[in-house]
Amino acid sequence: MDNQDIKKIEKIQSDRKTANKFYLENSEVYKSFVDLERKTYSSGELEKKYKEMIAIGISIIINCESCLEWHIKEALRSGASEKQIIEAIEVGIEMGGGPATVSARFAMKVLEYYRQNTLTV
Repeated sequence: MDNQDIKKIEKIQSDRKTANKFYLENSEVYKSFVDLERKTYSSGELEKKYKEMIAIGISIIINCESCLEWHIKEALRSGASEKQIIEAIEVGIEMGGGPATVSARFAMKVLEYYRQNTLTV
């Protein structure tokens, strides 16, 4: 991972924070989406960390870098181990085939970013 990768990840974080603030202040639809998200990822029959790992696999398949950054962070915060996250990435690779390996490369960089930059919960 180089400085360009770090800047990309931190730009995703910054853009998300800015957009989240803007839309929470200006959009009832977005507020509903955030409520849906909170309910979806709360622990139920499946613990939050498992739901986050499902989202990681889906994010690999749809090639959503912003999604990968968010769900890897949330999986780590929820107690998922690096090995568990790697297995979720592997499921995404298998389900998505060759193109999913491209998303898996970005997921690897996000995981490394959080390994080097301890999460503050």
